[in-house]
Amino acid sequence: MTPSAKGAAVGRGIGIGLMYGLWKPRVLGAWRVPVSGPVILAVNHAHNLDGPMLMGTAPRPVHFLIKQEAFTGPLGPFLDRIGQIKVDRASADRTAVTRALDVLGHGGVLGIFPEGTRGEGDFAAIRGGLAYFAVRSGASIVPVAVLGSNERQGRLVKGLPPLRSRVDIVFGDAFQAGDGSGRRTRKALDEATVRIQGRLAAHLENARRLTGR
Repeated sequence: MTPSAKGAAVGRGIGIGLMYGLWKPRVLGAWRVPVSGPVILAVNHAHNLDGPMLMGTAPRPVHFLIKQEAFTGPLGPFLDRIGQIKVDRASADRTAVTRALDVLGHGGVLGIFPEGTRGEGDFAAIRGGLAYFAVRSGASIVPVAVLGSNERQGRLVKGLPPLRSRVDIVFGDAFQAGDGSGRRTRKALDEATVRIQGRLAAHLENARRLTGR
């Protein structure tokens, strides 16, 4: 079943309330996200709140690929209702792949943490799934840097960025992952992954320079 577009719009509204109610987001370059058509937001991942933060600051509703471990208890049905996609990171999750491609096939926005898991958030190592979705769907990739979410100094609530602190969300220029040949071979996807990593790393460096982070 295709993830709910209306649900993702509701999730965006919740994200807006969360983001602007608890922190002081500075959003730069949101105009670079195409206003229509399939788009993949490739986001660095340093904190568990990076996804909700982006949902509340992106100019369009986002369907994120989220690890299945997060779909526990009442959070699971909630994430389903707001159009998020559960993925088993330990296997080739065909259901998740199909649902993600459906989002893009219907001209929606897919959110991906290309590093695969939370870490330094520096795009140092990215998985090949991003290249597959981009090349298979023809969707544009927009790199996104979330900076300040893992700030520790001044925390009042353990595990959360300091309340009312500034968090920077910087959107980069959209680009195509493929080489224009339409190839979907393993070699073509490997080459696309290398190109993507270079673009993401360059965007993160520029975002840090721009924000002073």
